[in-house]
Amino acid sequence: MQEKNSLSTPVRYFKGVGPKRSDDLARLGIMMAEDLIYYLPSRYEDRSKIVMIRELKMGQAQAIEGEIISTSVRRTKSGRLMFQAMVTDKSGFIHAVWFNQPYLKDYIIKSAKVVLYGKVDRLDRVQIISPEYEILKEDGAESPHMRRIVPIYPATSELSSKYLRSLAFQVVSQCSRLMEERLPVYIIAREHLVDAKFAFRNIHFPVSFENLERAYRRIVFEEFFILQLALAMKKSTSRDAGGLKHSTEGELMLEFRKTIAFELTEGQRKAIADIQRDMSSERPMNRLLEGDVGSGKTIVAAHALVLTVQNDFQGCLMAPTEVLARQHFIGLSEMLMPLGVSVALLVGGINSETKSRLYADIKEGRVNIVVGTHAIIQEGVEFNKLGLAVVDEQHKFGVDQRAILKYKGDKPHILAMTATPIPRTLALTVYGDLDISVIKELPKGRKPIATYLVDEAKRDKVYGFIREELEKGRQAYVICPKIGEASVAKCESCHPEAKPKDLRVVDSSAHSGPQNDAMSSISKVKNVTETFEKLKNEVFSGYGIGLLHGKMAPKDKEMVMKDFKKGHIKVLVSTVVIEVGIDVPNATVMLIENADRFGLSQLHQLRGRVGRGEHESYCILLANPTTDDAAERLKAIEETLDGFRIAEADLEIRGPGEFFGTHQHGLPEIRFGNILKDFGIMERARREAFDLVGRDPELKEEHHRLLKAALVARFKDKIGVVHA
Repeated sequence: MQEKNSLSTPVRYFKGVGPKRSDDLARLGIMMAEDLIYYLPSRYEDRSKIVMIRELKMGQAQAIEGEIISTSVRRTKSGRLMFQAMVTDKSGFIHAVWFNQPYLKDYIIKSAKVVLYGKVDRLDRVQIISPEYEILKEDGAESPHMRRIVPIYPATSELSSKYLRSLAFQVVSQCSRLMEERLPVYIIAREHLVDAKFAFRNIHFPVSFENLERAYRRIVFEEFFILQLALAMKKSTSRDAGGLKHSTEGELMLEFRKTIAFELTEGQRKAIADIQRDMSSERPMNRLLEGDVGSGKTIVAAHALVLTVQNDFQGCLMAPTEVLARQHFIGLSEMLMPLGVSVALLVGGINSETKSRLYADIKEGRVNIVVGTHAIIQEGVEFNKLGLAVVDEQHKFGVDQRAILKYKGDKPHILAMTATPIPRTLALTVYGDLDISVIKELPKGRKPIATYLVDEAKRDKVYGFIREELEKGRQAYVICPKIGEASVAKCESCHPEAKPKDLRVVDSSAHSGPQNDAMSSISKVKNVTETFEKLKNEVFSGYGIGLLHGKMAPKDKEMVMKDFKKGHIKVLVSTVVIEVGIDVPNATVMLIENADRFGLSQLHQLRGRVGRGEHESYCILLANPTTDDAAERLKAIEETLDGFRIAEADLEIRGPGEFFGTHQHGLPEIRFGNILKDFGIMERARREAFDLVGRDPELKEEHHRLLKAALVARFKDKIGVVHA
């Protein structure tokens, strides 16, 4: 048996915990005393102020103390049992009422002294409904439930918050003094932090709100610090010498620059300079290129690819969907093949003879740049000399898929790209081990996209407006949230070859609405095949209508995209498979059906498919939102075109766990703190962590021993860079 009162004491040895409770606690991850100390309250109630009954304010939660002068149990007109007690504190009387709890008559008895906490109301009398209660004991012992700032713990159906509070009070009282200080003393002093013992006592049972704030800051700082320490060590490990040093000057680069017929933005020029500096060093580049929709990331990636080819290396560009891969292939081929650079397309579904020939060309170095989907990381693909791997919309690939790409060469440079603007708060958490370049400006000449939220009742007017645009010679997109009867459109952009039962949600907000809204009436959700038939036969019968979705054959998708780009198709009815990478300057209208079914960032991505030419462009959100979150998303997308502001709003609405989907980006769970509200703490923790790793990269110094042990225990399976 463990020594009583040690941090490793199993919780079953504490008072009030038997085998059944022990199992229930284990399901919350609470096996021993230390686990419970780290099971923090979700909120607090101020029950420290006792209010006289005559001074109670209606509609507010307040604490009162008095004597029970009578009790009774009766049945209401609706058939519910009601237990009530009349309480007085000499200033007045109040009725406490509990429903369907007749057993309380054995605990709450006449003449007992009691403290009650709850919301006070006045119907035919002043009363307090279902209040928290505690019978006062004569010994005056300290109570965890009343006369204090009271912690409210995340509860389950088996474990009430009151039970968890009683257990926490017992464990914290006996064991918090045993908490070891993991943070180095110099960081505690520099950051003006309280010590661990003080922090954990006051985060559970604060003496004052000031102490609670100091405890919260300390615990959140440590949480963020250990996370940033892991990222700093990962970055340090990935930046070992032995990268492929590139020369930035050469004929091919000069010729390529001459072909660019437009002026680069300041953001593009800075990103190119960052990339050239990385690739000319002896350390492998590991950079994220972040830019809003239409900001011109592809031309920056093309610079990097040309640079690696100029240095006699191969490059590859991996995209999450076949549609996007083909778009990149066409664009890079048009730019680079006239310069003698060979570009090949590698996607799933090609016949074995073509695949074998392509594999051989890649292995022998006859292909300079390979553009493709996750087919690039298949086992049979071998590069002759891979110098640069570009991953577009990289958050749509799993962590393991991205890691495989690195091993297709000998420490190749890595450039990740995303058109989903990532708030700095989240970037420091998810991509803390990467260097980041941001392109904020749009190319000159881009016109703002007018965005309108339109009620379903005005559908005919919307169709009339689109018809007017078509008459001007323009083109339009109509986006639907699903393909057929199975609502899979949210996922096909990430896993186009997946069967419905295997689909994984990337942007989960489209699936996360309550089941009593539009999803419960699935006929209301537009599917792309039915919409295509209706528009082709009834609404726009005089125009060319095209259909595109992720379950179509590759050659059919390619043909549709070519016809749309050439203008043969006037209205393209599609799922979110066109979310990224489609560039048709003549398309001026984006109609999004059931817009409330999509996440904020995805709506912004879809909107970015228009406004790419010289004409005025429009995004129409057709929806009748039935939830507050959906209405909030649509309002945010209607009010701003700034992708970074939209991303901040998306993060606030959905939280970091849902922003990408944790299985995609490998974000370790943040147990304590809020990366939006506590961003200042995050930045200070990051500075301290990176400074420490710069001085002691492997945490070998004695005063970092406990820190290293905590790091190994917390992140060794998720980040894989720390070793005991």
